[in-house]
Amino acid sequence: MAETTYRERLSGGVHVPRAHDSAELQVTGEARYIDDLPEPAGLLHIEVGLSENAHARIVELDLERVRARSDVVAVLTAKDVPGVNDASPFAGDDPIFAEEIVEYAGQPLFAVAAKTREAAVLAARLAEVTYDSLDVALTLEDALARDLHVLPTHEMCLGDPESALEAASHRLRGCFRVGGQDHFYLEGQIAMAIPGEGREMLVLSSTQHPSEVQHNVAKSLGLASGDVTVEVRRMGGAFGGKESQAGHIAVIAALVAYVTKRPAKLRLDRDVDMLMTGKRHDFRIDYDVGFDDDGRLQGITFEHAVRCGRSVDLSGAIADRAMFHSDNVYFLKNARITSQRMKTNSVSNTAFRGFGGPQGMAGIEHVMDAIAMTLGKDPLEVRKTNFYGGNGRDVTPYHMTVEDNVIPEIVAELEESADYRRRREEIRAFNTASPIIRRGIALTPVKFGISFTTKHLNQAGALLHVYTDGSIHLNHGGTEMGQGLFVKVAQVVSEVLQVDIETIHLAATSTAKVPNTSATAASSGSDLNGKAAEAAALTIKGRLCDFAASKYKVAPEDVVFLPNQVRIGNQVMAFRKLVYEAYMARVQLSATGFYRTPKIDYDREAARGRPFYYFAYGAAVSEVAIDTLTGENRVLRVDILHDAGRSLNPAIDLGQIEGGFVQGMGWLTTEELFWNDEGQLMTHAPSTYKIPACSDRPEDFRVRIWERGENREETVFRSKAVGEPPLMLALSVLSALTDAVASVGEYKHFPALDAPATPEHILMACEDIKARTRTAGDDA
Repeated sequence: MAETTYRERLSGGVHVPRAHDSAELQVTGEARYIDDLPEPAGLLHIEVGLSENAHARIVELDLERVRARSDVVAVLTAKDVPGVNDASPFAGDDPIFAEEIVEYAGQPLFAVAAKTREAAVLAARLAEVTYDSLDVALTLEDALARDLHVLPTHEMCLGDPESALEAASHRLRGCFRVGGQDHFYLEGQIAMAIPGEGREMLVLSSTQHPSEVQHNVAKSLGLASGDVTVEVRRMGGAFGGKESQAGHIAVIAALVAYVTKRPAKLRLDRDVDMLMTGKRHDFRIDYDVGFDDDGRLQGITFEHAVRCGRSVDLSGAIADRAMFHSDNVYFLKNARITSQRMKTNSVSNTAFRGFGGPQGMAGIEHVMDAIAMTLGKDPLEVRKTNFYGGNGRDVTPYHMTVEDNVIPEIVAELEESADYRRRREEIRAFNTASPIIRRGIALTPVKFGISFTTKHLNQAGALLHVYTDGSIHLNHGGTEMGQGLFVKVAQVVSEVLQVDIETIHLAATSTAKVPNTSATAASSGSDLNGKAAEAAALTIKGRLCDFAASKYKVAPEDVVFLPNQVRIGNQVMAFRKLVYEAYMARVQLSATGFYRTPKIDYDREAARGRPFYYFAYGAAVSEVAIDTLTGENRVLRVDILHDAGRSLNPAIDLGQIEGGFVQGMGWLTTEELFWNDEGQLMTHAPSTYKIPACSDRPEDFRVRIWERGENREETVFRSKAVGEPPLMLALSVLSALTDAVASVGEYKHFPALDAPATPEHILMACEDIKARTRTAGDDA
């Protein structure tokens, strides 16, 4: 049977666009999230009492008025935790409730459980807290001055950067800052805990890491992990914010359920969520770079100062990944990258889409723009001059050889399709004739490493049941947060067994079905869980083949799976008929699957090895306009060419590319976090924190998946991860804004434009360029 024929007949399979499995339910409002579920009888609602002080000793925590409310059932503090008072992912430094010291405004002090949510909220406000204030370190400069770290400083080195810098034809030093970002998921942090018989506890959690929630709940309650079941059907967004910190929410809900023996739910409203939970890490990046007349790097040093907040959380791995991506697509022959992980009296920062990679890439792209401005060159030419290539120009600062580099081809194709050169000349001409409105353009590339850099996390499991009517129940350790993981994994099973995807039931993720799962993060969800599900499906397929070959006396290779059918020798029967016959012959129709990523091996102490299985690549051209009198700006047009390998689902992947780009654009242009001098977050609601709106989407938005893409590694059907890499395509927007601001001084001065490039910051950068231009004129 020809391949085209079965492709037309099979409803499912890989490399074809399929709608998200929950799309219709979400559009109609029928998709159920935790807060949509029927509330169990006797459910208690929880509110958390937060510290208003950023750093203080607790002199007195008076909760008598809280307890006195008639509708309050329980008020819990650190002394009520039966197990360990810790909700950290591993470091043991994140108390569920503060005990003697508070270290950020928004840190939980207590929980109140009441019969209604409104009653819990009102009761929590009655708490009386007396503090003895301590010195506050809020900024990176504060932490650096006081030498406050959450982890030791780490370094990577390749070659001899100091000697190379001394010998360089040109040398630049500078400082670049990139801000944080709130996750602003549509569904806020939430968990519902339901006590069972004896020591059993069921937790419904909006989390990317069910196993970590399971372990944290067990640890805090003094239970075994096997006593706790965590279930996740879907999340309304996560972006990393529910990787580690959802555990804190679940632990509090489970603690109330454990103490009261009643179901309990904790749902944070938007303000409390933004005050209590971590953000993307903001960075200060100091650089010293040497280069030749062509802009080719001869030596470079980066000093990363990373604002981690009050505790470790995942900052170590995040800061490491920023170092891993400080090269982006460029060969840094002589490089030293140093990372300081600073402690501040602010909420502990956490995972966010890209996991430090965007900050590392932002630093090197800033350097590329600065070199080009210094030499009077097109930034794209400087970038291309420094691309990884053969002849020894393929080793990263962490000593991994780049074997799959396709960025020259992607950039060349996009440069032509986006008509970059003609448009750049037109923009220069436009700026010469336009005194107020200025435009800018930039083409920036992306190389993003795929794998958890913590090696043991690169594993996944799946559980597959085939029922006697041919229907299938699929479960795996990945979580669905809107990214389309479930439908992709179902497509893999559909392809292996050649059954319509409609016959596959996608079950909620549960620690009772697949144990010891890794977080759905690091863009690895489809890679890991798709491979695990493929393994389970191949096991069942192998059993069916062996059974059919034995029963019908044919060679195993003569058993061929067709769309919803199986050809056995010269006869064809329905898949479901073969399944039923196998069941009657006592063939096992349930299988587990397991996958661990091959080839990766990294020695962190030596900062050498292969932390990534492969790289994902892409490039974007962005064109912007700014008002030099107000700083207002618009993204006029964006062209994207992105490598998804052989995409499992082009429709889902296109959505991820578009969404990732817009989220990255928000991080770099509008999303500004602001703390007052007392350490209180002032941007804790949509009224004060601006995420991109529909109107911010580029009016001309051209997105393509690279048709020639194919993963050279043996990933699931040769696909590539697509969750995080597209976010960094938005660096083209920041570079284009830099280009527009530079036009104010006729491209003779490099703008001091940090991220986020808000209208205020753009205006200040324009004024700075004007002042520097006047000074240069006076000096002349």
